[in-house]
Formats: sequence, structure tokens, C-alpha cells
Amino acid sequence: METSCPPPLSAPAITNVRTWNGLCHASALLGVFLHFPGHLLGPLIVWLMKRDDSPEIDAHGKEALNFQISMLIYNVVAAVFCLVLVGFVFLAILWVLNAVFVIIAAIQASDGKLYRYPMTIRFIQ
Repeated sequence: METSCPPPLSAPAITNVRTWNGLCHASALLGVFLHFPGHLLGPLIVWLMKRDDSPEIDAHGKEALNFQISMLIYNVVAAVFCLVLVGFVFLAILWVLNAVFVIIAAIQASDGKLYRYPMTIRFIQ
């Protein structure tokens, strides 16, 4: 009985996977234009479209979604604190942290590394 190994990935295939990995993270920046649904919709659409193509894309998509869901929860809590006026500071800090972490993750993903976001609740395993 012969066992066949899958063919090794060519350089263009690796580049394509890395591009989709980076896009899983960078698509969250759509939230700058569409605040509430944008942060979640970008990573969700990319992950749903490409998760079966590669285990790497699946892992990056889950990581990006988990972070964006966590940030949504943190933003809701900060919005409640806006009643006491301190929430506005938290919202600004969360917005900057979201943008910075997404950019770092997209760069790491395009280099072929899985970036683990800090402050993330792992909803999707």
C-alpha cells in the first residue's frame, strides 16, 4: 500500500496564505469607517471564506475574531462608565490599543508568525 505525501507548498502558495493571514487581522481596521460592525465583519468574512483553505488561515481568523469580540465587550463596559465620564478616556485608550495591536498582528502574520493578542478572551477555539 502506497502512502502519498501532500506536495510541498510552492513559494506563491505560501505568499498567498501569508496574505490572507495578514488580511484576517488588517480587515478589522474596517471598523475605523464602520465603527460597530466593521471591527467584527472584516475578520469574520475573511475567516468564513478562507478557513478551509489552510489551518494557518483558520488559526489567524480565530485569533482576530476572539480579539475583536473581546474589544467589543471592553467597549461596552467603557460605554457604561461614560455615565461617570471616566469611560471616555477608556474608550479612547481602547481605540488606540485596538488599532496598534491589529497593525502589529497583520505585520507578524505577513511574516508567517501567529500573533497572540493580549487581553483576549478565547471564545472561538
